Amino acid sequence: MKSLYLRIYLTLVVLLLAFAFGSGWLFQRQFEQERERSDAAATERLAAMATLIHRSLPGADTPPDEQAEALLDWSQRLRLPLALDDASGHRIATSESYRRREQEQLGKGFAVRLEDDRTLWTMRGGPFLRNVRAAREAGASAPMERGPRMESRLLPGWLPGLPPAWHNGLTLIVLLVLLFLGVALGAFPVVRRLTRRLETLQSGVEKFGAGQLSYRVDDRGSDEVARLAGSFNRTAAQVELLFRSHQSLLANASHELRSPLARLKMALSLVEEAAPDQREALRREIRTNIAELDALVEEVLLASRLDGQARETDSAAHDLPQDMLGLAAEEAARTGAEVRAEGAAPLRVQGDERLLRRALRNLLENAKRYGGEDVLLILSRQGQRVQLQVCDRGPGVPEAMRERIFEPFFRLPGHAEQAGGVGLGLSLVKQIALRHQGTVRCLPRDGGGSCFVLELPALS
Repeated sequence: MKSLYLRIYLTLVVLLLAFAFGSGWLFQRQFEQERERSDAAATERLAAMATLIHRSLPGADTPPDEQAEALLDWSQRLRLPLALDDASGHRIATSESYRRREQEQLGKGFAVRLEDDRTLWTMRGGPFLRNVRAAREAGASAPMERGPRMESRLLPGWLPGLPPAWHNGLTLIVLLVLLFLGVALGAFPVVRRLTRRLETLQSGVEKFGAGQLSYRVDDRGSDEVARLAGSFNRTAAQVELLFRSHQSLLANASHELRSPLARLKMALSLVEEAAPDQREALRREIRTNIAELDALVEEVLLASRLDGQARETDSAAHDLPQDMLGLAAEEAARTGAEVRAEGAAPLRVQGDERLLRRALRNLLENAKRYGGEDVLLILSRQGQRVQLQVCDRGPGVPEAMRERIFEPFFRLPGHAEQAGGVGLGLSLVKQIALRHQGTVRCLPRDGGGSCFVLELPALS
């Protein structure tokens, strides 16, 4: 059975059916036992009463008027409808209450055969007294039904072929079936609504897997299905963002590869025909372009890895306490930048040493490339964060572009390839900062130039 809806619904229906019939069987059994006990008790009372009346009535050989007078007297004393027949079945006397009940069909007539063959009749409401064992033990004959019979049934006798004793059981079965149908019909929309939402979620997953990366499912509600839909939407948004980022990165990288490849082709075509004194210059040009291609590929791979890297997994594997002053001094020595530490607070962070070095190196090389040799690296503690400022005396960054310069392959107007670089350095710095729960921003420097401010959470 492949349908979740069908499995849930049939399971519910089968359990309900088993519960209904089990409860019905227990109820019917208890009902029968109680009825038998009630019938036995009523039979005992009727037998005892008949014995008492028999001993108080005149004998069968007395005149009928005396017998009738005594019977009516006992009927008034006991407030019980009574009637008396002689041995041949002729009615001797009938109380007013018995006659009224018989005419209005308000009860059942029960007969007790007396020792002198007369028959004493009484009438009461309730079930027919079937258990006669107690009456026989009391010395009276078995009560027998006479007169109009009143059936105690909830349903009319619409199945005349069934024995009368079956009607109560049939009534119970019909009621259980109606209960079962009612609950089954009520459970249908509930189960169907649940499985329809799961089917909608399945359809959304299939559409997303087919390439509709912007597709989202309905996550309204607060139950488990809504939470599952919300998790799918968040995951889909992350996958879409990652895919778009990689798509843009690949497109920009392909564009950036064209220039060095074109220069390589031209240099290779000229090196064979060039004079000996020009070949060395062409070889240097080829080596420069190869180095540029190598740097581009390396930075593209690093950017791609940072985009798809899970922060928690990476932190557990690579993040260790790092002394930013020591890292800054080592990287500044490579570019000839001046290092200045402000304050005496420790400048330690938790992070990946290789990535932190790469962020510092990119900032320092960018400052030297566009700002000359006057590069200053300032480290300080700002509350719970370690701040690194890389300042230069270059042309500065227009205010409208201070956010865009951190986009992949973005260059300021007039800076395209004039000083080297592939346009990924600052983008990698931002990714590394985010990877370490930090920030990076570009600010103007007093007196001209720019300051790139990198802030990372300080290690307690």
